[in-house]
Formats: sequence, structure tokens, C-alpha cells
Amino acid sequence: MNTALPPGPARRRAWEHVAALSSGAPLDAGLRVTLNFHPDRTVAGRPVLERLGEDGLYVSQFVTGTSNGGLTAHPGGDRWRWESRMFGGAYDRVDPGERPVYGALDVRRAPFGAAPRFGSAHFRLTADVLGAATFCYPDSAAEPVRFGIAARMSGLVELAAADRRDALDDYIEAQIHTPVRLDRDVEALVLDPAYRGTAVEAAAGRLPCPVEWHGGFR
Repeated sequence: MNTALPPGPARRRAWEHVAALSSGAPLDAGLRVTLNFHPDRTVAGRPVLERLGEDGLYVSQFVTGTSNGGLTAHPGGDRWRWESRMFGGAYDRVDPGERPVYGALDVRRAPFGAAPRFGSAHFRLTADVLGAATFCYPDSAAEPVRFGIAARMSGLVELAAADRRDALDDYIEAQIHTPVRLDRDVEALVLDPAYRGTAVEAAAGRLPCPVEWHGGFR
């Protein structure tokens, strides 16, 4: 697991703010963060996978203006306020491209990713990304008070394991404080078999990362 701090002063301040609130033993290095999303949606009129292929980066809703959840990524909006609270104001005055992207820690090693509420497809990130991530439980929308980093995480995992939540809400949120490059930081794009033989599969095949398939939802 790469333990390097996130690049850039704002990202580093945000990560260090959460690190100071974290406790417990290190995270199991075999776990992965997944970024669940809907692969058939569009961003600014372009298919999302097409845009990802051209840009080579997975970026936040502050950049795209779209979301698999609420559309509140603007100054004074809920997402802006939640980030200001969680990260000690580190991102309050930065360019949108510097803000973190969101995923979830796949503690249950689910084939369809850690947070299918946000989409049936997911990018499974590499182990090296864990060192630049922070974590919270529950979701940041609930204004959590328990946090973790890869080096101090067991308390958060135990809290989530003991909780009883709906399957769609049963995840530890992850915030990635480094640019997520598809050619470097993604182990695989994992798709729902419903997209076999579609334009989604064709677009996925043009991405600079392997494509895998999960077994579908039953």
C-alpha cells in the first residue's frame, strides 16, 4: 500500500485534518475503494464513458455539474458545506478540479462494488490509492463524527460492521484526495451484464483499463 500523502497543499491539509480524527489499526491492504456510477448517463451531452476516455480522469461533481446523488456541489450548497466541515475548510477556496472524488470502501468485497446505490458499474481502484484516501461512516450527508485513514481505520470498520442498515446504505464512504487516472489508478471497470452488446460495452473497451463483468443483481 502506498502511504504517500496526497499532492498539493489543500489536499494535504484536508487529509491531515481527517487523519487527526482517526483511530485504530491499519486497514486490510487487500480491500479496495470502488467508484460506483451509471455508465449509460451523459455529461454535458456526451456519454459518460466517452468523456472519461477522452479526459482520462475521474473527476468530482464540482467539475462535471452532475451527480449520482444530490446536485449541491456549488458554493454554499450542501456538498460544499459537508466538505468544509469534514476537511477543516481546506477546499473552501480551491479550483473545482482539486476537490476529492467520492467512492466507498468495499469491506464486504461485493462483486457489484461497495455502493450500488450510486450505479450498477464501478471502477475498482488500486491499492496505491488507499494512502491518499480518507473515510467516514456513515455517509458525509449524515454529518458523521467518525473518520479513518488507511493507517488508522479499524475503529471505523468495526462501527460499520456492527450497524444495521439497508443494503444500499451499507457502505463506508471514501474520499480520494488525488487525481484518479484511469490508466494508473484503476484495476478494472466492472460492468453489469445488462450492458453486454451495447454502446456502453463498446465505449468501455476504449478505456485505458481492463473491463470485467459482475454477475448482475438478483
